[in-house]
Amino acid sequence: QLQLVESGGGSVQSGGSLRLSCAASGFSFQYYSIGWVRQAPGKEREGVSCISNSGDTTEYSDSVKGRFTVFRDNAKNTVYLQMNSLKFEDSAVYYCAASWAPAQGVCIMAPTYRYDSWGQGTQVTVSS
Repeated sequence: QLQLVESGGGSVQSGGSLRLSCAASGFSFQYYSIGWVRQAPGKEREGVSCISNSGDTTEYSDSVKGRFTVFRDNAKNTVYLQMNSLKFEDSAVYYCAASWAPAQGVCIMAPTYRYDSWGQGTQVTVSS
């Protein structure tokens, strides 16, 4: 089973950028879809992005489309979430989550999905 560790969160002003990393340890990282899910205080979890095992398929929520980019480096067992043009409403704890998905093109970011592994989360705070 994969273990996931997020990093790269922090505080930034509105309009700024951050890059989150999700580093995985364990076996068979290249067979996992990785999703990014965020949760703000008092709000439900929201799936924001995902990437398939090879990186050929990505998806984004409407709230981040055009501003966030997800990509992965399977040689480094790491998935990245590049976040540009950040808004106050992007403030949340961001989690990466892995789902076993050996088939090509499978990309999962549903917040209620039964993922195989979750990271501990990283805080993103955007000041207006």
